[in-house]
Amino acid sequence: MRHSWRIFLYRNYQRSSIKISNPFQVLPKHSPSLLRSLSSSLHTLAQQNCHFSETHQKPKLNNNTPLFARNFSSESSLVEPTNDPDHVLLVCDALTKFDEFDDISKELELHSVVISHDLVLKVLKSLESKPEVAKRFFDWVLEKDSGRLSSKSYNCMLGILGVNGLVVEFWDLADKMKINGHGVSGVTRDRVQKKFEKEGLKDDLEKLKGVFARGSVDNSVEKIGLRVSRIVRNRVWGEDVEGEIKNLCAEFSSDLVKIVLEHLVMEPMKALIFFRWVEDSGLCKHDGRSYNAMARVLGREDYIDRFWKVIDEMKSNGFEMETGTFDTVLARFMSRKMIKEAIDLYEFAMNGANKPSAKCCTYLLRKIVVGKKMDMVLFSRVVEVFTGNGNVFTDPMLDAVLKALTNVGKFGECNKVLREMKVAGFVASGNLQRKIAFGLTRAGMNDEANEFVDHMESSGRDLSYKAWASLIEGHCVSGDLEKASDCFKIMIEKKGVSGARYAFELLINAYCCKNRAMDACNLLHDYVCQNHLCPWQTTYKVLINKLLVQGAFKDALNLLGLMQSHGIPPHIDPFFEFVSKSGTGDDAIAFMNAMTTKKFPSISVALRLFKALFKAQRHDEAQDFLSKCPIYIRNRADVLNLFCSKKCSKDTTTTTVSV
Repeated sequence: MRHSWRIFLYRNYQRSSIKISNPFQVLPKHSPSLLRSLSSSLHTLAQQNCHFSETHQKPKLNNNTPLFARNFSSESSLVEPTNDPDHVLLVCDALTKFDEFDDISKELELHSVVISHDLVLKVLKSLESKPEVAKRFFDWVLEKDSGRLSSKSYNCMLGILGVNGLVVEFWDLADKMKINGHGVSGVTRDRVQKKFEKEGLKDDLEKLKGVFARGSVDNSVEKIGLRVSRIVRNRVWGEDVEGEIKNLCAEFSSDLVKIVLEHLVMEPMKALIFFRWVEDSGLCKHDGRSYNAMARVLGREDYIDRFWKVIDEMKSNGFEMETGTFDTVLARFMSRKMIKEAIDLYEFAMNGANKPSAKCCTYLLRKIVVGKKMDMVLFSRVVEVFTGNGNVFTDPMLDAVLKALTNVGKFGECNKVLREMKVAGFVASGNLQRKIAFGLTRAGMNDEANEFVDHMESSGRDLSYKAWASLIEGHCVSGDLEKASDCFKIMIEKKGVSGARYAFELLINAYCCKNRAMDACNLLHDYVCQNHLCPWQTTYKVLINKLLVQGAFKDALNLLGLMQSHGIPPHIDPFFEFVSKSGTGDDAIAFMNAMTTKKFPSISVALRLFKALFKAQRHDEAQDFLSKCPIYIRNRADVLNLFCSKKCSKDTTTTTVSV
């Protein structure tokens, strides 16, 4: 038997002459006698029902009426929709009210509007002056049921675009019509030609004339391709189909084969039979375009083996996979969760001439890590083929993968990713180190955080001070101050104190926020005295303020001496408020002594403290403080004048009250 291969290809492909998988598929052609019999029966039935239509009220269409009326042949439809004139207005109103196609459909179904071919034409004609709305309606019908759009519908829409000056959209639609086998009518041509002449669009005018000089699209490759695809799609493959195709007397080329295969995208087996037959029959020698078209059709779950056979055959014949083929098949694989097949495809493409971009690598890595099972074997394969082609991983790529892990609550597995990256020679930079460190400790993943530190050290790139600070900050945010303190201690042991002040301030702030100022004070004393740490002035300020709030006056005073020993101006402002409101004369003297290095503080400090005490109406404490001050302060004229003025003011107030 000739072409025995087609039996093998087709033997698992079951086709029923009764069952229609697509409810809108064109029915097989019947014999003329059967059609005449059916037509006669329908005519008789219509005459019998004529009497009832006159005596009974016509039933209303309910909301279950199909939105699109169907005619399966050129004969009259078995159910002819009611062409209510108001339906045109209802459709236009729905297009005005709603933007989403689904909302438009629901609105029309609610009003029992059935979209027929005649209604499409009526709506388009009513929207001739509103090309944007007409285009939206046309696109809606095209999406919901392209079968409602005839050549007349296309020409009507094309005319609307042309006469309204939408030239780009006009030619886009003309190209689509050409692909679908629809020609530009003479009426449309004449209407648009006048507009082009009026607007002085000479190039477009010549292009339009050229279309008709070639006889529109009747003999175009697109038209022939559509004819061939219809023959293949609507018939069971056999010698009669082969003969019918040959009788077209078409000149087969890779372009024609490509067009046919594109129209057979929903019939992969028939597409493959046609693909093999064309070359075996000597009609066409396949090239890269036809191979890629076949690959795009077969790139699906249920034809995966045949897909790879065609791909390998294409490669062995010296043709490359096109970028469009890769993108189309990859998207289909990913939508079906076919991750392994997607990685196989990626490896194939990376070893070819048209290599995917770095974004594709990142995309695949993200998809792998968010899977139910994080398959590091697949991850490693992507990394290996990416770097094996001379590419280098970057921080943004790893950052995108880490964000994907975070989104699915699997950030704790980031060390697995880092290990694979390390094999490829990539080590996270400082900013990424900080993100990872903070993310792990904030989530309380202490073991993973320790593993991360070990990983960085084994990579020959120790954590920076800022990365250590992020580790500590994460512990603080999680509320584990002991872990934060231990982490700071380890940092000091490994890196010293030269860059530790930022991390230390984070630690002190965290203790103060937890009302543990005394513990923070002890930490500061230990690291200052034992490790010679020199905290920032802001660190001292925060701690002094918090100690005074908690009433730890003496501990706060001790910090003033440490500040002075580091050459930092002492933070004295909160002490004035504390002493004036709740301190004693002895506290005032202690404060003055804490500020002393070689001699007692200046007169200005003493005066400020006296004024604060008087302002707080604490005259006795001010007098007690004065009595304990050195004589050079007690005998100062400005000090005596201050006390005298306050005493006179007090006596005047007392006299006024007595009177």
